[in-house]
Amino acid sequence: MNTVEIIKTRLANLRLQMEKANVQAYCFSGTDPHQSEYLPGHWQSRSFISGFTGSAGLVIVTRDNTALWTDSRYFLQAATELDGTGIEMMKQRVAGTPEPAEWLSETLSQADTVGTDFSCMSINQYKQFSSDLAAKGLSLKDTGDLLAAFWEDRPTMPTNKISEHELQFAGTKRTDKFKGVLQFVKANGANATVITALDDLAWTFNLRGTDVDFNPVFIGFAFLSEDQKILFVDSIKIDSNLADQLQEEGIQLREYVGFYDFLLNLKDDRVVMLDPARTNQAVRDAIPDAVRIIEQTSAPTLLKAQKSTFEIIHIRETMKKDGAAMVNFLYWLGKTVGKSPMTEYDVVEKLEYFRSQQEGFRGNSFYPIVGLNGNGAIVHRSVTKETAASICDEGILLFDSGGQYLGGTTDITRTIALSKPTKMQKRDFTLVLKGMIGLSMAQFPAGTVGSNLDCYARMHLWKNGMNYGHGTGHGIGYFLNVHEGPMSIRQEYNEQTIKPGMVLSNEPGLYREGEYGIRIENVIVCTENEETPFGRFLAFETLTLCPIDLTLVDKKLLTAEEMDWINQYHKKVLKKLSPLLENEQLDFLKKLTREIN
Repeated sequence: MNTVEIIKTRLANLRLQMEKANVQAYCFSGTDPHQSEYLPGHWQSRSFISGFTGSAGLVIVTRDNTALWTDSRYFLQAATELDGTGIEMMKQRVAGTPEPAEWLSETLSQADTVGTDFSCMSINQYKQFSSDLAAKGLSLKDTGDLLAAFWEDRPTMPTNKISEHELQFAGTKRTDKFKGVLQFVKANGANATVITALDDLAWTFNLRGTDVDFNPVFIGFAFLSEDQKILFVDSIKIDSNLADQLQEEGIQLREYVGFYDFLLNLKDDRVVMLDPARTNQAVRDAIPDAVRIIEQTSAPTLLKAQKSTFEIIHIRETMKKDGAAMVNFLYWLGKTVGKSPMTEYDVVEKLEYFRSQQEGFRGNSFYPIVGLNGNGAIVHRSVTKETAASICDEGILLFDSGGQYLGGTTDITRTIALSKPTKMQKRDFTLVLKGMIGLSMAQFPAGTVGSNLDCYARMHLWKNGMNYGHGTGHGIGYFLNVHEGPMSIRQEYNEQTIKPGMVLSNEPGLYREGEYGIRIENVIVCTENEETPFGRFLAFETLTLCPIDLTLVDKKLLTAEEMDWINQYHKKVLKKLSPLLENEQLDFLKKLTREIN
């Protein structure tokens, strides 16, 4: 069977299970019991049932219809992957697109029931979705995982070994992290907390894993109180030496599958802090009614978001390594394009190869996004050998990639011209660049939220009647997930203020469907800047070290201040990367970082 036939057969099998479960619709939230963005194969249910491989989206199946809701990053990708399946794409945040509950109310009858797996739906999602359904006369029911009955070749739960994130890179002992977490828990009126998000778990315990592609995390849960520190992981994942070390530090090790039973037996004197955005509803339901629950953002989420001075020092060193790898890649590209056969997939492989030559590299931080000309307009394109376009010395190439290093996580996008750019291409690139510079140079009062900063990156595009559909900045972990909360810089309101030590991306873009995509991305860190009679002001330091393609810049559109920023940035890039480069690559970098005036 071809892909379309396979998807239709799976949908038919699901509808049989829906009938047995007595539900008239079934919802795939698109995540796992840990509310992860990137999933182990075992929980890639949305992809299995729909064929859509993006990292964000919700699928709802009824007796006769199926729909996928996803955001603008994936509109082009989803249109291709859903073609012929009969699955309708719902464009989130686009006028006229119905919300899931509204769509269901038009499809189902009053008093019908929607099924889902509560272990893969956050408390917040459950509250909102069940409320929306109730307003339409519908109800939400926990049916568990309906795919288990017919997903015959389903990937098993990963059993990869867990390793220490050594103190020379972690900087803080896990026992001290426990104290910090519990101090926060106590301050919020609780005496215990559960940790369910995988990056929170890895950070708190100074452990790393390889259970999820590109994210150095492992499958597990934790329970922390003054008298109990329990890590719920499959015992096969921890070798005897590490197990002994953890137990010496007072950490109990229990099997992953025992977590919910443990919660069912919590004593009445427990006051448990849960993060409703990062904890699944099945966890909430497992806690006895007599146990008081306090909902609050996860302590590890907040603590790890503000990187320590120790961590930032390591991140700066990591950026030098990553920058050297990028210059070596650009040098190879310049020597190869137009002279030897090359595809977008070759770019994917070479980006990883040059990073792998750097000390401390542990893998990509996400699957590289590479797009030549029109393919660059597919914001989160995932290229394969089969779908890769051939690259010649013509057009614009966009590549977005990053690395996982023991001393930090990187994320960088560059757009380069392979031939003489058009006037429109130069204008578009320069307007995007002006936005990236604007946010880089921003000074703002303490207490500012990300949505207040987002316009720095968009204002020059807006003045010219242009925009981009994705966010401007996401948090970045420390040898952890490349997408990290709770902070963000985007148009949608996020109550989390931007604080010193928070590391974020700065990535405005512009996409002309069928023509080209432009994105310029650096990693920035929020810093203290100055205190005046009007208050305390913060700013950003740019951490990424990689030249910007000056052939795409229309200098007439730049102010003197913006040109000075580019020149100073390129001086910094040249100074920091010079010791890491061979002579030919260094001469190449000097040309790329030439002064403009």
